[in-house]
Amino acid sequence: MNIIAFQAVVTAAPLDGEPSAAELDAIEQEMPLIRAEIELLDAQIMTIGHPVNELDARRMRRARRRVLAARRALANTQTPGEATWRPEQVRVGGEQQ
Repeated sequence: MNIIAFQAVVTAAPLDGEPSAAELDAIEQEMPLIRAEIELLDAQIMTIGHPVNELDARRMRRARRRVLAARRALANTQTPGEATWRPEQVRVGGEQQ
């Protein structure tokens, strides 16, 4: 046996490069959470390089609350069998667990 016989087994399926309609709908549904997480990340980045002052702490608290509120709203809009996509659910090669 040579390596060519195993090539189809180890080679990942080619991606078509475009998200499906279902994936786009899921992204759209999660957009408030994505925006809230970006806002929290921005608040955390602003504190790099200097001690956190009262304004920074307040900005981060608000951003954390927005993330929690967005997560709660997203969880409340999903049906019991529906789950959101999470990066840790993706295996090498793009397959979902």
